[in-house]
Amino acid sequence: MRSLRFCSAEALVSQPQVARQSLDAVAHNVYPLLFKASYFLEQAEVIRVLLGHWPLEEFRLSALLGPSAEHPVDLRDRACRACLEACVQGLSDYVLQAQGWRRLRMADLTGVQDVQVQQCPCGRALGRWGRTELLCRTCCQLQAEPCTAQGPIQVLADLFVTDGNFKVVVQALGPAGPAHLQLHCLSFRADSLDPGQLLHVLRLAGSQELRRLEVVHNVRLHAGHVHQLLTQVGFPRLASLTLPAKAFDPPPGSPPTPDGEDPFFTSISWELSQMSQLTELSVAFSTLTGKIQKLLGDLRTPLRVLDLANCSLSHADMAFLAACTHATHLEVLDLSGHSLVDLFPSTFSRLLGRAALTLRVLTLEECSIQDSHVGTLALALSPCCRLRELRFLGNPLSAVALRRLFAALCELPELRYIEFPVPKDCYPEGTTYPQDELAMSKFDQQKYDEIARDLHALLLRAGRDDIRACTPVFGSFDPDIQETSNELGMFLLQAFKTALENFSRALEQME
Repeated sequence: MRSLRFCSAEALVSQPQVARQSLDAVAHNVYPLLFKASYFLEQAEVIRVLLGHWPLEEFRLSALLGPSAEHPVDLRDRACRACLEACVQGLSDYVLQAQGWRRLRMADLTGVQDVQVQQCPCGRALGRWGRTELLCRTCCQLQAEPCTAQGPIQVLADLFVTDGNFKVVVQALGPAGPAHLQLHCLSFRADSLDPGQLLHVLRLAGSQELRRLEVVHNVRLHAGHVHQLLTQVGFPRLASLTLPAKAFDPPPGSPPTPDGEDPFFTSISWELSQMSQLTELSVAFSTLTGKIQKLLGDLRTPLRVLDLANCSLSHADMAFLAACTHATHLEVLDLSGHSLVDLFPSTFSRLLGRAALTLRVLTLEECSIQDSHVGTLALALSPCCRLRELRFLGNPLSAVALRRLFAALCELPELRYIEFPVPKDCYPEGTTYPQDELAMSKFDQQKYDEIARDLHALLLRAGRDDIRACTPVFGSFDPDIQETSNELGMFLLQAFKTALENFSRALEQME
């Protein structure tokens, strides 16, 4: 329930002209309340004025938008374009208007969550890439203004850098002289950059405060590049690391060593072991057969999040995972792309048993789980009393098997979300797995709808209407990919063109 103070704030900010004229008479401790009311009502004009006259030493966006006694609604999942643009414009106004004494020392713009459906009135989002572009462009514009002796305002930000905004980010992070706004990067996502660009921008961003690093999709790294990143840049406070596919492959042309050891992998493992705060590691689509103990065995801190999807794990790798310290701390685990129930049934069960008290999210996509495996899978999942999300798309399961599995899943008290595959009954006879996107999309929609209704009815009969079950055929919503899809498409086309040109030259040389 909203407090009377918040209702009064709403009444004031709903009249922008009156709000502007009244600011001089408003107590400084009321500004945060007026800001949240303005954001809630999408009063961008008032937000800009509030930021332009911010009377406090700190501005923390996430804290201001979060639940409070005055207004319990959490607005951090509203990446409203109008409001966020007004925040940055207001910060620019503050710099330009307060050329003498100014109180604001730090602006924390982190903590905004990107979701598929915006709840703000305009429904228009400003994603992480757009927020990076806007903030960096504003920093660059302010670099032309003379600086005061007071020093810059520290701005904390989550940056998303691609080739499309690389230049403006570099200019914002590395100004030629003193700057009004000094960027501090807490989380960094990179896509569609070459290794040289990535290394350059990370050096400028500084590694001392970086907590999360995501290098994804179209950044082509090999083990030599990863080694260079970890040794030359260094990340002493890093808590979360995501590396792209094939990041542990040796550099092209590197000769094999006499003892069969990979010096780059050994060095990378050692560098990771020196990180005192690393708790999240994603290395999907890297070939790590027989290497998991070396990679994870000497880490200083237990991992809470681990993504080993499509890493070609061996029996020894699975045995290490089931026995290691990390197993009893895991909250999020992705083992997609491995025939777990078929090849490692006892080890897989032991791993889930040890993770049962902490595991919240489990992903088992394209794990060759068949009807005959459902009993074993249900038994392995039964101790997981904290599990909230289970994803097992891409497995060849029939409607009958799904009903058996759903009946078992109803016994998990905290389960709230299931992603299940299109039943194999809905595909033509003889369909093979894993499927490509074209084959995946060619199923009997009417038959699927009937089975989905039946599974939903099963949940209702079991009193589990709190569980949402769905089949996102082409994967879950990714706001970052959605926002930069056009640029990624152009990048892929260029890469395909380059590959064709190289292939054509190779053919000419053979002739």
